[in-house]
Amino acid sequence: MTSDLIFYQFSRSKVERDDFRHFLDLYAPDKLPGGRRLREMMNRFVFCIEGWDNDPREIHLIPEIRRFYSAFHKTWPYWLYFCNLDVDTMRAMVACCLSSVNTMQVDGKTQMAVTFDTMAVLDFLKRDFVPMNLKCERAEMFEERIYDRSKAVFEYFGLPFEDKAHGPFSPAARQ
Repeated sequence: MTSDLIFYQFSRSKVERDDFRHFLDLYAPDKLPGGRRLREMMNRFVFCIEGWDNDPREIHLIPEIRRFYSAFHKTWPYWLYFCNLDVDTMRAMVACCLSSVNTMQVDGKTQMAVTFDTMAVLDFLKRDFVPMNLKCERAEMFEERIYDRSKAVFEYFGLPFEDKAHGPFSPAARQ
């Protein structure tokens, strides 16, 4: 079954106040369903921030947004489970949480390319697989689907993923 995406937009005033209460009223861990209904929520969320549309800076260079996404992530660390991997929003959100990111202008492109330290991203992901796996368990997912999601996350960030028989996130490694 294909489900629609869930777009959630934070206003500038909420970002400036680190206010994500409304989101938590809807999607706090104790508000989320279990089983099939939670499985259907995987890969469905797209987060947006309004109010900086005319700001020439890249999102990860705006201090208020960096602070907001860091605080939001500490409160709701389930991005690897819920965020849609077909768009770049989670990549930008993670970039906001990293201690440093680099940008470079690519010839012929109007947007800057964002690069970050691979080890910093791996450290971020390593911490976030625990909350992701908790949601997978609550969603009563089979090991194969958890493995597929883990692999998709690594591919989304352009990171190598070891094969199923030997990978650290393979079903055999979990036992």
